[in-house]
Amino acid sequence: MPKSPLPKPMLQKQRTYMAKKEDAGITFERRWYVIDATNKPLGRLASQIAKILQGKHKPVYTPHFDVGDYVIVVNAAKIKLTGDKWEQKVYYRHSGYIGNLREIKYSELLAKNPELPLKLAVRRMLPKNELGRRMLRKLKIYPGPDHPHQAQNPVPLAL
Repeated sequence: MPKSPLPKPMLQKQRTYMAKKEDAGITFERRWYVIDATNKPLGRLASQIAKILQGKHKPVYTPHFDVGDYVIVVNAAKIKLTGDKWEQKVYYRHSGYIGNLREIKYSELLAKNPELPLKLAVRRMLPKNELGRRMLRKLKIYPGPDHPHQAQNPVPLAL
């Protein structure tokens, strides 16, 4: 069999893209999404929001760099809980001193601060470091239907 005049193609390793600080704004752009939380289960909504904040929905996702988008949540006071969690779910906090464990029921927390249950749920799904804290700053939660971010032209997102 005669030899082919063309050389064998060189085998190249497939390269995985990793975002860098210099690529921000060039390779990926940050978008703004608005989510209506009316009658949505708390945990399911929080997990979808955490994915968007981390940028896992984008092809340029990089675990060590923040490529996520901004999320605006409206009607946070109307989030649903399944089962008997409305009466049974309890939030704990501890100051570090002996005997200083504080607890508050979900219904009381919702009456006191309606944004906090969703913020805590999302925060606990993000990385536990400076990167996670930076991602959480892109989450804007409002108890009612109005928000002050009209200038960013947020896109409604149905989850």
